[in-house]
Amino acid sequence: MTLPSNKPEASSGFTWKELLLRVLALAAVAALIVWGLIRSCGSLFNFSSASSVDISAAQIETIRSIGEWEFLAVSDEELIDTTRRGFFSDDHLARIYYGTLRIGIDLQEAGPDCLFARGDTVVLRPPKIRLLDDHFIDEARTEPFHEKGRWTASDREDLYQRAAQRMRQVALSPQNIASAQKNADAQLRKMLTAMGFNNITIEW
Repeated sequence: MTLPSNKPEASSGFTWKELLLRVLALAAVAALIVWGLIRSCGSLFNFSSASSVDISAAQIETIRSIGEWEFLAVSDEELIDTTRRGFFSDDHLARIYYGTLRIGIDLQEAGPDCLFARGDTVVLRPPKIRLLDDHFIDEARTEPFHEKGRWTASDREDLYQRAAQRMRQVALSPQNIASAQKNADAQLRKMLTAMGFNNITIEW
């Protein structure tokens, strides 16, 4: 007859506590591996906080050296007249003025910080849209429309200045400024793309 043995039998598996500890340990190891990969390959997955845009002082100076850049030309003609009351009759002077007004920006007016990086984007802050040339009246085409009486050079200069002021008001209308700015935005983006930049923001 075989007597029962008091020796404990060997366990064939893990207890649930041991299994849980092993799972937690494996999870911790996996987390460390993933964290290491993110740190070593952060630029590949775009996790880097550093800017990927490199802007040099030479590039900024190249932009500023462009100077005046026209984005809209407005042709206008104005009939300006004046009347001088007299005792027996009135004197009358009228002239027709022609002009072409150039609207754009002067990049020489851009500051040294006109181009800078914001994350992976290059930001350009161009100067304000404005009239590029104050001498826009074509004096060779100016025509006398009607002249009666005696008029001085000062009288004709007054008509000239009134014509110039009216042409400015016509050319620098909100609609023309918006049109020039739209054209400028497109051309500036083309320029920056040609310089190698991809993500571009223009702030007026």
